[in-house]
Amino acid sequence: MKRLLVCIDGSQYGISCCRYAAWISKKIDLEIEIVYVTDLRQFEVPFVADLSGSIGIQPFQAVMGQLHELEGKKAELTLGQAVNLIESEGRPVSLKKTHKTGFLVDSLRELEESADMILLGKRGENANFATEHLGSTMERVARAATKPCFVASREFKPIESVLISYDDASSSRKAVEFVKRSPMFAGARIHLVTVSPNEREEERLKGLQNAEASMREGVHSLTCQMLHGEAAPSVIDYVKENEIDMLVMGAYGHNRIRRLIIGSSTTEMLRGCQLPTLLFR
Repeated sequence: MKRLLVCIDGSQYGISCCRYAAWISKKIDLEIEIVYVTDLRQFEVPFVADLSGSIGIQPFQAVMGQLHELEGKKAELTLGQAVNLIESEGRPVSLKKTHKTGFLVDSLRELEESADMILLGKRGENANFATEHLGSTMERVARAATKPCFVASREFKPIESVLISYDDASSSRKAVEFVKRSPMFAGARIHLVTVSPNEREEERLKGLQNAEASMREGVHSLTCQMLHGEAAPSVIDYVKENEIDMLVMGAYGHNRIRRLIIGSSTTEMLRGCQLPTLLFR
C-alpha cells in the first residue's frame, strides 16, 4: 500500500479518520490525500429554498453566495486542521489537500483511481442524530468502491488485536492475504473466525483450515475459531468477549433478494461493533 485516500468532514469521525491515517503512516511509508467534499444537498433544504420566496430572488442569490463562501472557508479550515493533526501524530511521505463540491460517491471513481485504500468515518456530521443508523454516505461509498475501505470508529484506538470474519469467499481471502502481508498489522494478535450453519460445518471447517495454513506463514499470534449460529450476532459477541480492536471482512455480498428480506450482515456488523472495520470487495 503506497497511497491512502482520507475522506473527512467537520465531525468527530473526521478527526478519528486523521488519527488512524497518522497511525498507519507510522507503520507504512505512504502518500496521503485528504479530501473534503462540500455536499450540495445542504443548499437544497426547504428552509434555504423558501428564502427565495420570502426575501426575493436578488437578496436570496446574495445569501446563497455568502453560504457558499462560508462553506469554502469551513473546508479550508477543516483540511488545514487535518494536515496539522496527521503531521503531528504521523510520518506521511507526503500530504495533499483536495476540496470538491458535489457528492463523495460521484467523485469516488476519480479519487480512488490512484489510491490503494479509502479511509472514511462510520458516520458524518449528523452523527448525534439517529445514532443507531450508519452514515448513508459511508454505505454508498463502501458499496461503490473498488478499493478496500477502512471505516473509522468515533474514537481512535491503536490496533493491537484484529478479527477476520472469514467465509471463504473471494473477498475474505483477499482480507487474509492483506492482513498477513501488511506492515499495518505487524505484531497484532489475529483472530481468524468463521461462523457456520450446522448443515455446512464440514465445508466451513475446511475453508477455515486452508485460511489458517495461509495465515501461519506470516502471522506470529493467531487464534482460529469456528462459531455456530447467525453470522452477525456471533461475530459481535466474539468481538465484545475478546476485546477486539478492529474487524476485517468481506463487504456486501451479491444476494440482493436475501438482503432485501433480512438485511445485510455487513450493515448489521458495522452497527453492532463499535470499532474500526476494514472492508474488502
